[in-house]
Amino acid sequence: MNMMNTRLFNCKDEELPVVSKAVAFALKRDLADFTAYSPKFTNAYVTDYENKITVVTDLLEPLSETLAKKIITERYSNTMNNLIDPINRVTGYLNLAKATLNIAPASFGFAALRKSIENHDVEGVIANLHIVLANIHTYKAPLAEQGLTDELIDVLTAAFNSLAADKQQQIEITSNRRTIVQNNVSLLNELYEQDGEILSVGKILYKGKDAAKLSDYTFAELMKKVRQTAKSAVKTAQKTVETAPTTANK
Repeated sequence: MNMMNTRLFNCKDEELPVVSKAVAFALKRDLADFTAYSPKFTNAYVTDYENKITVVTDLLEPLSETLAKKIITERYSNTMNNLIDPINRVTGYLNLAKATLNIAPASFGFAALRKSIENHDVEGVIANLHIVLANIHTYKAPLAEQGLTDELIDVLTAAFNSLAADKQQQIEITSNRRTIVQNNVSLLNELYEQDGEILSVGKILYKGKDAAKLSDYTFAELMKKVRQTAKSAVKTAQKTVETAPTTANK
């Protein structure tokens, strides 16, 4: 691999600018101490550093792609939420036909599909909805006798196609961005090296003198904070999904 494309850092790409922003905050807070230590650390130095952070942040996820992903996520949510009523209806027809078919909703694929919807697992919804649709077509005749319509099947099919198309678009956005980032990894390396320069001086200034500030200039400590914040955000999102209104007949 070309050394220009070799990452000098071990953290995830998206974690790097988050760490850098924390370092920039500490540097601006303690700039007087840094300037007293070396005239290299000026307001211009800080401005250059923050500009690099902005460039890398935009490289990793431009605002246009952030908006596109947000729109896709919102569409995912709407599509999955709108699946509940059709699923309930088809489940009802399956129960009405149970004497003929002797198939439980779980075996038909509904239990797994509902679980995927509850977990906001798009890949799971796509996979399990595909199974449900296949079973619907296999047992269409006896289900139709109980009231299943082509219109209802079309609703489920349209949802499947919408989710699959959105997932593919999301994959393409992510894949293209990874290629662009890989071709410009030198920018991330430059930022990482400047992080290291600031952290190194911070350790000199505060080691054995100010433990709180020292942690602000320790990469491992900063990574812990970044990842704890990320985990907290994921848990909050999961709670939002778990507390969203659900329909009975599971």
